[in-house]
Amino acid sequence: MPMEILLFGLLAVLVVFMFVNGRKRQKQMKAEQEEKATKTVPGVKVLLQGGIYGTIVAYDHDDLDSPALVEIAPGTVIEVHSQAILRIVEPKDAVVDEVDDSVVVVDDAPLDDAPAIETTEETRRRLERDADDK
Repeated sequence: MPMEILLFGLLAVLVVFMFVNGRKRQKQMKAEQEEKATKTVPGVKVLLQGGIYGTIVAYDHDDLDSPALVEIAPGTVIEVHSQAILRIVEPKDAVVDEVDDSVVVVDDAPLDDAPAIETTEETRRRLERDADDK
């Protein structure tokens, strides 16, 4: 009889632990989703679930069932579900050199022979002009 009471006590402790740990994880996931929703604004670079990088053109924070518009190349805008946005891509401004612990600044200047890249605002205006022409 004492062994059964001990096993039931152990089972109760495990159930309580699972419940507390599950609620903690839910709160953490909800906080991450809210943070991602506040950072997802037009002009931000994102990584999609399929491994495609793009720039947000339009995103509705309130209606998550409406598709987000993501520009994956100049002039190429795709519609994706809001849950397809895996994470916001933070720009890397500096790289730490492991040999001497100094900071090496990465030059973001475009190459001379590289094609010009449109800004998000230029792309939005061009898409509006194209829609008006049709």
